[in-house]
Amino acid sequence: VPVVVESVPVKLPDTRFAPARTKPEDVSLSIRSGANGTCEVFWNLTRVNSQSLSDRAVKKLKSEIDRQGGPQTPGLLLPEVHIRGDVNTPYRCIGGVIYTMQEAGFAKVGFISEPPPGPAAADEQGEQ
Repeated sequence: VPVVVESVPVKLPDTRFAPARTKPEDVSLSIRSGANGTCEVFWNLTRVNSQSLSDRAVKKLKSEIDRQGGPQTPGLLLPEVHIRGDVNTPYRCIGGVIYTMQEAGFAKVGFISEPPPGPAAADEQGEQ
């Protein structure tokens, strides 16, 4: 039986890599695969387990909301979560961290990536 493959033509915008601006209140997490298939999660440089990650996340969000005047303050600027995942890390590790951070109340969870070396990356470095 022949397989029919259809595609939809899509015009994507021409854009260049634009580095994100990290705010001091944002949370930086690094995730990698550990021994025997375990997941290693680091909050900045401190290794945390699942419960510690959840506790820290709730505490961080609460302190940031309190610092800005409480939950009823209009225009709250909530911190974001930035995840660096090692290329060999199983998705279950990264997915678990995303779930934990969203359960703690973080609405913005993004990934930090490193573009491959090449002309575009060299141009970006030259402009800084």
